Amino acid sequence: MSAPPETIPISHLARAAYCPRQLYYARRDGDHAPPPEVDAVRELASEYDALRTAADRRLRERPLAVSPATYRSNLAALAERDDYGRLVDPALRNVVLYGRDCHGVAHKVLESAGDDEDAPPPTPTVVSPGDPPPRGVWEPQRVRAVAVAKALAWERGREIPRALVEYPSHGVVRTVRLTTRNKSAYRRTLWTVRSMQGVPSRIRDEAKCEACDYRTSCGTKTRSLKTMLGLG
Repeated sequence: MSAPPETIPISHLARAAYCPRQLYYARRDGDHAPPPEVDAVRELASEYDALRTAADRRLRERPLAVSPATYRSNLAALAERDDYGRLVDPALRNVVLYGRDCHGVAHKVLESAGDDEDAPPPTPTVVSPGDPPPRGVWEPQRVRAVAVAKALAWERGREIPRALVEYPSHGVVRTVRLTTRNKSAYRRTLWTVRSMQGVPSRIRDEAKCEACDYRTSCGTKTRSLKTMLGLG
């Protein structure tokens, strides 16, 4: 099944939430494939049960972002979640979803027991190869999680009130609820992508620029001296 031409790839939304200009260059260069190391990190999300009791030597061979002791501790805390059994054995993996506005992959879909209308709604997950913030979820992953939840809701014909973001290199899972704030961030990003014409303006977050693969070819700043001095 192919995506309707008017829908937007969910990965594009996540990139635009990080920086619209980065999405522009990725589109221009056809650069949409994740780096090879991403797959190795995402594989960890299917091995939580085995890694909980793995020896230090085995854990050091895997692409972890924390020490073996911290990783086991994080997985022990993860195992206390009510949905842990479904996280390690999800109903669906790497399922492509087609929503009203966007399409993309849910890395897992957690289903509750029973298939009647009174059963709790399914929960999609997004597996991130990066590092989690001290609390919550970074905005690009929040936007991506909302997009996946909305696409799943469109396919299932029912409300999906939350999604999960997994950070498997840390053994951490965070919840993203479809609050007014999170849905607003999603709609704002959707509007940004749909209205993009030409090269977007540079963002002001220099930390993001330093981490961007396009930092050396991004071009000149579009803000004028008058604007930068606060006179615009």
